[in-house]
Amino acid sequence: MSTRTRVAVIGAGAVGTVVAAAAVDAGHDVVVCARRRPERLIVERADSVRELDVPVLVDPSEATEVDWVLLATKAQDATGAAAWFGPLVGPNTTVVVLQNGVDHAERIEPLVPRGTRVLPALVYVAAESLGPGHVLHRMGARITVPGAPGTVASTARATFSEGPAVTATELSRTDPADRFTALLDGSWLHVERVADFSTAAWRKLLTNVGANPVTSLTMKRMSVIQHEPAVRELTRALLDEAIAVGRAAGARLSDADIEHTMEIYDGFAEDDGTSMLYDRLAGRATEHELITGAVVRLGEQHGVPVPLNRAILALMHGVNHK
Repeated sequence: MSTRTRVAVIGAGAVGTVVAAAAVDAGHDVVVCARRRPERLIVERADSVRELDVPVLVDPSEATEVDWVLLATKAQDATGAAAWFGPLVGPNTTVVVLQNGVDHAERIEPLVPRGTRVLPALVYVAAESLGPGHVLHRMGARITVPGAPGTVASTARATFSEGPAVTATELSRTDPADRFTALLDGSWLHVERVADFSTAAWRKLLTNVGANPVTSLTMKRMSVIQHEPAVRELTRALLDEAIAVGRAAGARLSDADIEHTMEIYDGFAEDDGTSMLYDRLAGRATEHELITGAVVRLGEQHGVPVPLNRAILALMHGVNHK
């Protein structure tokens, strides 16, 4: 008989709602854990509007053990989400950290039960919350996790297909990256594995270090980076400082990563925004500490001067001051 996999998504924001939709498409039993229960969960795309028929829990006491926990809150909200881990996490649960930053596992491992498998993940999905439970998925359909690229292990595939399920012992020995790839197999969301995850995480951080604070501080969308020369020059300088810090931290970055990141920015539509801009527009706290703050802290640690990122961080502290 078939075994349906139980998936809990913590966070009903843009990323959480989009990932929950992918897990539903892959055929799993999905529950969303949130601070507040929206009337509906809607994922809107250019060609469709879809309502998710999944339960939304707002009290950890309502939760039960699942096979997978997909943590999709903003990085600064991880500590507040920790109350969900106790009831959701069992001996065979894997926690996937779908957050920004370069220290996913180090940040989350102290919050989960000892011995829990924690899989860091980089999310390449551009989505905007239009209102409570209403998400506009603008572009992107990729998640990157650590692991050697290749075919999914047969034991991992068997866990999510027809036929006898593997034993708990066999499951625990299976590469979590393989199993996560298999988990979303059949959905529109593609899981990519990279051997050098540290460098990949820094390259993802670069996409945030420039665009997120610049759009958030100017309250403009991507057109401000694409068409305003002075802003474009500042953005490149922020990236240059971040690359120096990343190199010092062991990431294999080069000046070519500046050009690649700017090409990514130019590939956005002029009216596309960033998560930090969307947070400011909605009156929410921004994720600056895990983006610009990471560059500043690691710059201090490795003796790399980052005066521009330090100034940006001070301004982000200012706009978040209550």
